[in-house]
Amino acid sequence: MQQVVHIDEKWFYLNPGTRRFYLLPNEPNPYMCQQSKRFKVKGMFMAAIGKTIFDTHGGVLHDGKYGVFPFVYESIAKKKSKNRDAGVMEIKATQNVNKEALREMLLTKVITGIKSKWPAHLSKDVRIQWDNARPHQIPKDEEFNEACQSDGFNIQFIYQPPQSPNLNVLDLGLFNVIQLIQY
Repeated sequence: MQQVVHIDEKWFYLNPGTRRFYLLPNEPNPYMCQQSKRFKVKGMFMAAIGKTIFDTHGGVLHDGKYGVFPFVYESIAKKKSKNRDAGVMEIKATQNVNKEALREMLLTKVITGIKSKWPAHLSKDVRIQWDNARPHQIPKDEEFNEACQSDGFNIQFIYQPPQSPNLNVLDLGLFNVIQLIQY
């Protein structure tokens, strides 16, 4: 299990449909800045974690955290607003995450993050495990294969068994904690 890295992606809604607030008698209702109830602002993140590795004295050699990466893109602001000038670079959330967006995320963020934080004392045979979602198709092009095999690494992708949510480490742990903190 030391060579297995778990990856998964999750949508996070900035304002969920129902929220409960406990207010004092003289406290005003909280301000909800949502443009439309039909189109909620959301963002997708991909996370990569592995097993924590300890030394013989209980000290942490490797924390198993490879990163949480947002699906975002940069665009130039066309109009001026009260918050920014025209022509300024804006970062926007990607609303359509398909297999091309997943391929780009794997190439630019996930694989490079794993390679940069991989412990030196471990073998470079890495297994990346993710769930059996429909857009999770392993790219077969030459550039992707070269990125997985470069720098002495042998990165291979494995799938979780279908319909086995108990094996999804990220949904059971990390994403639940993030949602609790967010809400």
